[in-house]
Amino acid sequence: MKEFVSILMAIIFGLSAMAQQKVLFNDQWRFHLGDISQASEKSFNDQSWQRVVLPHDWTIAGPFDSRWASATGYLPGGVGWYRKTFKLSSQDIKSKHSIYFDGVYKNAEVWVNGHYLGKRPNGFIPFFYDLSPYLKSGENVLALKVDHSQFADSRWYTGSGIYRNVYLIKQQPLHFATWGITFQTPTLNGREANATVDIDLINEEALTSDVTLTVSLLDKSGNTVAQEKQQVHLTGSKEQQTTAKLHLLNPNRWSIENPYCYTLAIELTKANKAVDSYQEKVGFRTFRFDANKGFFLNDQNMKLKGVCIHDDAGALGVATFESVWRRRLKTLKEGGVNAIRMSHNPHADFFYTLCDELGLLVMDEAFDEWEFGKNKWISGWNVGSPGKDGYHQHFKEWSQTDVKDMIRRNRNRPSIIMWSIGNEVDYPNDPYSHEILSGGNNPQIYGKGYLADHPPASRLSVLSKSLAEAAKSVDSTRPITAALAGVVMSNTTTYPENVDIVGYNYQEYRYAEDHAKYPSRVIYGSENGMQYKAWLAVDTNDYISGQFLWTGIDYLGEAGKWPTRSNGAGLLDLAGLPKPEYYFRQSLWATKPMVYIGTSPIPDGDDSGIWSHKKADPIWEPTYGKRQRVTSFSNAEEVELFLNGKSLGKKAKQDFNTGYIYWDIPFEPGTLEARAYLDQKQVATYTLRSTTKPTQLACRILNENETDKLKEILVQAVDENDNPVYMANDAIEVQIDGPGEFKGMENGNHQNLTSYLSLRNQLHHGKVLIYIYKQEPDKNVAVTIKSASYPAVKMQL
Repeated sequence: MKEFVSILMAIIFGLSAMAQQKVLFNDQWRFHLGDISQASEKSFNDQSWQRVVLPHDWTIAGPFDSRWASATGYLPGGVGWYRKTFKLSSQDIKSKHSIYFDGVYKNAEVWVNGHYLGKRPNGFIPFFYDLSPYLKSGENVLALKVDHSQFADSRWYTGSGIYRNVYLIKQQPLHFATWGITFQTPTLNGREANATVDIDLINEEALTSDVTLTVSLLDKSGNTVAQEKQQVHLTGSKEQQTTAKLHLLNPNRWSIENPYCYTLAIELTKANKAVDSYQEKVGFRTFRFDANKGFFLNDQNMKLKGVCIHDDAGALGVATFESVWRRRLKTLKEGGVNAIRMSHNPHADFFYTLCDELGLLVMDEAFDEWEFGKNKWISGWNVGSPGKDGYHQHFKEWSQTDVKDMIRRNRNRPSIIMWSIGNEVDYPNDPYSHEILSGGNNPQIYGKGYLADHPPASRLSVLSKSLAEAAKSVDSTRPITAALAGVVMSNTTTYPENVDIVGYNYQEYRYAEDHAKYPSRVIYGSENGMQYKAWLAVDTNDYISGQFLWTGIDYLGEAGKWPTRSNGAGLLDLAGLPKPEYYFRQSLWATKPMVYIGTSPIPDGDDSGIWSHKKADPIWEPTYGKRQRVTSFSNAEEVELFLNGKSLGKKAKQDFNTGYIYWDIPFEPGTLEARAYLDQKQVATYTLRSTTKPTQLACRILNENETDKLKEILVQAVDENDNPVYMANDAIEVQIDGPGEFKGMENGNHQNLTSYLSLRNQLHHGKVLIYIYKQEPDKNVAVTIKSASYPAVKMQL
């Protein structure tokens, strides 16, 4: 048994004006696509450059073109420059200032007032620099160069530019180190918790200082429930660590059902004056993985019902907004999802905060490749000759720093339960190989059998040991894991033993054999297909901790042959809206009673392949012939189907080995209704109605109550009875009046090559999502949605 217990935190950025200030620094940047030799100089004239507000992803502007790579969505890379001019007073520059980038893709080089600060090759890792030595009273200039000229450097879409938030940090000479606070608990039970808070303090004054440190824990009502004060003697120009201890009675535990968070408030004072302060959300919970019984949260045995997630949001690229991801994550949780895998890299800072708040467990992941490059497909997934550009070019120099910084940033999150040091690094023959590949079952393999000219699998032992040790040097409270694609090969090395828990990608067939052969190994599905049998391999085996579906949401890149430019493996489409497969998973994972019905042609064979999504479109039309299959997904015991009020029979889920119920019936226009029953009581219904010709557009704001400046408008074609018309594909056009910026339209069509910047696009499956950015939140933006087929719709944002 392996048990990991920790108390965790999430960063809050609004801090006392008297002490540290960490403020968003996203406005009034200028951008130029292309390289300019003098752009790092303070005196350079950038007035002709494009004005942009961060986050910014220049790649998403396209255009889509077959000359780029299918791996990254047939979209371009390139070199780009950013500059920002900002003013500081003579009083301001007496304080310490740092610039913090949450993520820049990639090879970010930074200058301030012409002085070079450094380079960060990894496009997914946050980084920061001290600006203080080079700042002047008056105007100052930040310049940043991004080099994504190796456009086919990933197996999925990454975007280009400063695509996450930027923060300016202002501190006193006495201050807390960035990522310098660690919160853990050696004791946590139903009655009490003993917490330790390790605090890194930096004194940049030449003199020694006596300071007071006050560490408090506040409940949701703001009441102090634990506190410690201590006097600390700081020597000059030195970093020191101190530890505070807190004792709390009857702690509320963070859980999936009740993600309760406290506030950790830390104040540093000198001569009764605040010189630094820090606030974070903390959550108390225990968890453990057991080789025989699986996963436990707060001593409750449960399955990880997870999905893998990439960074992009379709039309927005990777320059996404918190409200977009809040809606997406809430939808996934309503579908029964309780865990998220950050595939295959660290994500934006707010993403983890959302998981903390919503009650979603997290697997954070560092790398998709190590010392050698994986295949990046150019002409379609597994088509033609692949490219090899990628992170491996910087692995030797940066991997230890990158994995440590990933953990330093996030080690205090209640949602995170494991750190992954790699995804499918052991993919057979991509790049590592071993003689064992010439026989046995290898469902994922590049090439045939053992390839002697490839690097040996023995390297997996050396590198996994080094990365796991680096990770544990920062955080020993969570297990280290990796997602293995070639377990048969990795089992010849010490790779599985070098991590605490072992993820298996698409290898359910190995569960029983490996559990018997390696009885102390904790096994879970780190990446899995949608088939019902893949879930049964988890649900019927206590020793399997859970699974992570590929994938939660459709994503750009990892595409097929042109003109397909995105991947449709998700439960949600590129707009973050549920697909039929979502409801099938909800029927397996969710506890709230539900039922769904959809239609399809009567199939000739089965649909049990790894990537097969259930065919169940939400329409009742003659589209699929005189006889159609009506499929019902439900977590109830029985479902009864009605056509125009007449029962077509009640069927029990247990009588099917598919996980769903179906009827093959003649088409008859009208109303199709499913009623779900539990213990002979009706608990849920779902209705489909035949539609007439679409007559109008129904429009609504999905995130109307969010404070984000970005607004999401869902446009749906409906008939005269307000029924959604699934097959509508009319063109629409958007007109904006007032201080609003069009950010794109997403219809979820993987072969739609219309530029995401075009104000004109088509409905797909009867709908499209429009993104509008309100530049001035207090002023109205008028949006008109026009079409040759329908009356115009006018909205006020």
